[in-house]
This record gives sequence, C-alpha cells and structure tokens, in this order.
Amino acid sequence: MLFPQHLVILRGGGDLATGAAYRLHQAGFPIIVLELERPLVVRRNVALATAVLQNQITIETLQAQHAISANEALTLAQTGKIPVLIAPELSTINHLPFTILVDARMAKRNIDTHIDQAGLVIALGPGFSAGVDCHAVIETMRGHSLGRVIWQGAAIPNTGTPGLVAGKGAERVLRAPAAGQVDWRLDIGDLVQEGQIIGQVAGKSITAPFAGVLRGLIAPGSEVPTGLKIGDLDARGDVAACFTISDKALSVGGGVLEAVLT
Repeated sequence: MLFPQHLVILRGGGDLATGAAYRLHQAGFPIIVLELERPLVVRRNVALATAVLQNQITIETLQAQHAISANEALTLAQTGKIPVLIAPELSTINHLPFTILVDARMAKRNIDTHIDQAGLVIALGPGFSAGVDCHAVIETMRGHSLGRVIWQGAAIPNTGTPGLVAGKGAERVLRAPAAGQVDWRLDIGDLVQEGQIIGQVAGKSITAPFAGVLRGLIAPGSEVPTGLKIGDLDARGDVAACFTISDKALSVGGGVLEAVLT
C-alpha cells in the first residue's frame, strides 16, 4: 500500500463508485465504503455495495467485506481489503483519520456534502459546484467530457434520460411497474428475447423491451416504489461485460484518482 496515511472515504458503493475504488486501490490508497442498510444497487456483480447483501464480494482484483463497526472497517482497510460499512450518516465515522472524501452516491443532487468535511472533497456528477460544495467534481455524463476533473463550476446538468448504449436509451432501463417486492425469474448475465418475462413486482410482469443481456437486476426481494430503476438491459449482448467494471466507471474512477494525485 503506497499511501497508507491517506484514508479515502467513499460514500456509495454502486458501479461508478466501484470504478473509483478500483483506480484508488490499484494506486495504493486504503478505502472505506459507506452504504445503506438495504442498497438499491442494480449492477450488483460489479458494485461493492453488494457486500452488505451477501457479506463479501470479489470484483476483479477488489476484495470487499461487510464491516460491522467503523473500527473494524479501519483495520480491514489497512490490510488491502475494502470494507463496506452501513453508515448513511458521515458522523458515524468522523473519528476515523480520513483525509479524502468522495461523494459517489449519484443522487444527482447534494444531500449533505460540504467542502470542509475533509482535506479533499470530491463529488461525482451533477448537483455539486466545485469550489463551493467540494474541491472537485468529476463529470459522469457519457461523451467527450466523461471523467474530466472540474475544479471550478459544475458537471453537466442531469438530463433525466439515460445515455445511449448500442442505440438504446431510456428503454434499456427496467423500472418497477408497481410498488412492492421484486421477484425475478432470470438472473444477471442471462440472454433474453424481446417480450420475454424477466420477473414481476406485486404481480405485475416486467418484460424485455428488446433482445439483449441482463446487465443488472436489483436484489430479489427488495421492496421498491413504482417507477424505481430495478434493472438494466444491454442490447450488445456481451455476457462477460456483466461481470467486469465498465468503461464508464473506469473513466470516472480515473478522474477521481487524478483529482486525488493533483
């Protein structure tokens, strides 16, 4: 570990946060991930948040483990593992000696992040202003600026529409047709045909809008509100890509690492 004295707190353990964790881990930084008690992560196979749901997960070279306390998390972080701690509030770990804070929750708004919460505060995506809410913002919008570090100003505003992947935009996102418990018939990595039933919520079926591979599905049994994103269908049909960190996540992660080293 090259930078043991620079503990990084990563708020959020979704797929983009995992890209940031990967870049930082490869560079030698100790990391602690903070998550919710019931993470609503969709790309579970490539999200560190999944450690909360199944106690541990390995994603490429990352080994993550659910930590029960902040002190246990600190001990694990110094061993090269990535602890994932249930801590919705930052006050839970304020006694830990962290110097870098990354808000990777992708809420598209600033929930409670302030520029004075650490020596270096970085935020992902829209909802933050560099120099006001944090020291640096990382662009998360697909396109020419993806992964760029913004030291003054904000990222591109949230469009509310998912970026195009293989010509598919909003239709590639599977949303809950009703409020209730999610029950899947299929799993991440399965190939589907247009119209095929993938699962249901409260008795209402979720069908594939086009042929492709299920890149992400929220944890079965999750209680969800109507309209929540609960799945991701990829028209490219690359099964292997469902189990590796995405190009977008690695690009965003590269921006985080650049900001830290700068």
